[in-house]
Amino acid sequence: MGRVTFVLMSAPGVIEKPETFHTDTGSGDFWVVTVFNNDHNTWDEVVDILMKATGCGIDEAEMETWEIDNLGKSVVHHGDKDECEGVAEVIREIGIEVKVSAE
Repeated sequence: MGRVTFVLMSAPGVIEKPETFHTDTGSGDFWVVTVFNNDHNTWDEVVDILMKATGCGIDEAEMETWEIDNLGKSVVHHGDKDECEGVAEVIREIGIEVKVSAE
């Protein structure tokens, strides 16, 4: 295994919130799909449905599944409202709670 190196840096006096950019090319609205953890879907089921619904690769689906499992939820997709509603509909096929919201 590789070696991990930690670099210690002094903390800044003021921590500023990073600027956020939304690059949605749809109607001007920015929407997200949030998936919530449950006790009945398996890890593999969630990974598979995220890849099916969003077209992401296995690495991204596994990262989002980890977030769902460990943090209770994860934003798994962003885009215009219609696209996000379509993604959410596919994910709901396996009984997962999904929320589509404007950001």
